Amino acid sequence: MGINAVRTAVFLDRDGVINPNVFYEDTGTYESPRSASAFNLFPDAIESLQELQRQGFLLFLVSNQPNVAKGKSTLEELQGIHAKFQMALDKGKICFAEYYYCYHHPDSSAPIYGGPCVCRKPSPYFLKKAAEDHHVDLMRSWMVGDRLSDIECGKQAGVRTILISTDHILDSGLPREHSPDWVVGSLREASCVILEQR
Repeated sequence: MGINAVRTAVFLDRDGVINPNVFYEDTGTYESPRSASAFNLFPDAIESLQELQRQGFLLFLVSNQPNVAKGKSTLEELQGIHAKFQMALDKGKICFAEYYYCYHHPDSSAPIYGGPCVCRKPSPYFLKKAAEDHHVDLMRSWMVGDRLSDIECGKQAGVRTILISTDHILDSGLPREHSPDWVVGSLREASCVILEQR
């Protein structure tokens, strides 16, 4: 394939899509895991990613990770989570073209992670960067997430969007222009939609 050949991609949020979110009593909400011990993949995650990769899609991870900014995790703990994730991917022979993590949060008291940033979803910054760096055709690509910010991000980038619906994020008041193109119950179902629509 030539260096300027255009590719199709699947952009994936991580928490709630590839691995379960974790319920924390101190906040009373489902959140990203705060340590490697709390991080586990959904049973169908590896098989779903393998099938997308086998069909020629580039895989990108696009994930907001504000736990350091919020003082809930250390950077070392987040790196430990990623290392555990990477081990599972390596075992399944899955290769992500790029990992895009945003560690910022507007309410952070830590100067390095606080204030506005260009990369936090719903900003489409990382999707547009991937398109430029990896010759991705966004109009033929997909965003899969479990949060409304994932869908808005995808819509702004011009990709097709799939919401993995869970009890803790359903919102009937979502503006129509930011409504997902498909709503499914798992990454496995999302991969089936992507392959069928191809």
